[in-house]
Amino acid sequence: MFPTYRHIPPTLGSLLLAVSLSAADLNWPGETIDLWHGFKRHQFTVDGCAAWLVEPKEPRPGNPWSWCMEFPDAFTERCAATGLLTNGFCHVHIVVGNTFGSPPALGHFDAFYANLRSHGLAPKAALIGLSRGGLYAYRWAARNTDKVAVIYGDAPVCDFKSWPGGRYKAQGSPGDWTELQKLYGFKNEAEGLAYTGNPIDILRPLALAHIPLIHVVGDADDVVPYAENTAVVEQRYHSLGGEIQVIHKPGIGHHPHGLDDPTPVVQFIVQHAGTPLP
Repeated sequence: MFPTYRHIPPTLGSLLLAVSLSAADLNWPGETIDLWHGFKRHQFTVDGCAAWLVEPKEPRPGNPWSWCMEFPDAFTERCAATGLLTNGFCHVHIVVGNTFGSPPALGHFDAFYANLRSHGLAPKAALIGLSRGGLYAYRWAARNTDKVAVIYGDAPVCDFKSWPGGRYKAQGSPGDWTELQKLYGFKNEAEGLAYTGNPIDILRPLALAHIPLIHVVGDADDVVPYAENTAVVEQRYHSLGGEIQVIHKPGIGHHPHGLDDPTPVVQFIVQHAGTPLP
C-alpha cells in the first residue's frame, strides 16, 4: 500500500496546511470540473491550449506533481499516474497535439509550467514521456533542468531518426516524419537527419543537473526499438555519470505501455520528486 498521511498529529497538521495546496490554489477562470480515474480534475485553458490538472485526495507536503507530456489516457494505471495521485501528487497535461516536442510545443509547455507554479505546485516536475512523448519530455527538460525532478520514459522515442524517420530498423512513419520536418522548420530531410537536438544528443545538461531517469521498455518493440533509443540514452547517460534505471519487458512490443504492477516506477518517482511524509 502506498503511504499517505491520513493520521496526522494536530501539531503536524497545522504545519502541513501551510505547505499543501488549498482549494483556493486550484482554481482557474472558466474551469470545468469532472472525475478522472476517481480523482477530481480541473479543465481549463493555458496559452490557447486545453489543459487539465487532477488533484490528489490528500496533497503531499511540498505539492509535487507529475506531468504526462503526451497520451495521458493511454495505459494510465499501468504508467504510474494513479499510483502517484494516491501518493499525494497532482497530475497534469496540456494538449499540444502531435507536435513531436517541436519548438512551438516547448513554448506552450513554458507557459503551462509558469501557470502551474502560480497555483502553488512544486518548482520541479516529474516528467512522463510515453512513446513520442519522450521527445517532448527530454527536449523540454534539457532547456529547463532547474524545473525537472525526474524523467520517466516508457518506450520513449529518443531519436526521431529511428521513429518516425525509420532510418534504422524501426518501422518508421512517413506521414509523421514529413509533419515533424515541417514543425521543426527543417528546409529538407538532410537537415532533419543532421539535427543534434534529439534526446540522445542533449543528455549532458540533465546529467550535470543530477536528474535521475527511469525507462520501461519492451525488448520486442519494433516501433521504437530499445537498441535505437533507450539503449543509446542508457550508455551515454552512464558515461556522463548520470543515474538511469531501465526495466525490461522480455518478449513485449511497443504496447502495452507500463507495467502490470507499476510500483517500481511509482516508488522511483516518489523517491526523487516527493517530499518525505512525517
